Amino acid sequence: MTDFAFSPPPQASLAIADSAQRFPIRRVFCVGRNYAAHAREMGNDERDPPFFFMKPADAVVDAAGEIPYPPLTQDLHHEVELVIAIDKAGRDVAPENALDLMFGCAVGIDLTRRDLQDVAKKAARPWEWAKAFDASAPIGAIVPTSHDRTGNGLIWLSVNGKMRQEGNLGDMIWNVAEIIAAASRSVALAPGDLIMTGTPAGVGALQPGDRVEAGIDGIGTIAFSIAPRD
Repeated sequence: MTDFAFSPPPQASLAIADSAQRFPIRRVFCVGRNYAAHAREMGNDERDPPFFFMKPADAVVDAAGEIPYPPLTQDLHHEVELVIAIDKAGRDVAPENALDLMFGCAVGIDLTRRDLQDVAKKAARPWEWAKAFDASAPIGAIVPTSHDRTGNGLIWLSVNGKMRQEGNLGDMIWNVAEIIAAASRSVALAPGDLIMTGTPAGVGALQPGDRVEAGIDGIGTIAFSIAPRD
């Protein structure tokens, strides 16, 4: 048995729907600007090839209860996303075989410190400080699912009962199979990897006390509140 200098941190994980087991998280890949309307609202070319950034595994938390309002920001934004859970290894996978790596999917939120991201963009710096903070990825239970649930279906988010984001999975510029294949050309995907697949238009700011609800047809819904600032 390895003799560590201190006890390793707990394994990051997510609930699995209708199961007592949990899904162990290895890495979290996030696709930027994968819906045409969101790309336009952010001032970008809607046909850019997929690109990725990452969040640490322990940034993932169950999408329930209260989610902390993070430090260093005055402009915390919500981005609802389809999350893909990987349970098979694959490198340089062809799109027609990519869905074979998928264990299931979930509803998730990419929380973003937009003011920090805007500064990073202007300075041509990495986005991580805007994207990879504590509890920046509230995600619901993973639904072990057939492939047909990822190609079409309403994806939405409301704040305090008012609809903010509403789109369709079919509006993704790069579909799930293409995203998995693209990621596998750069890294060897492995069981435990998550891929957040991008957000539709309508992203906006959250305030302490806000109630966030989101869902994807055929997958489920999540709900949580934003905690008061420290």
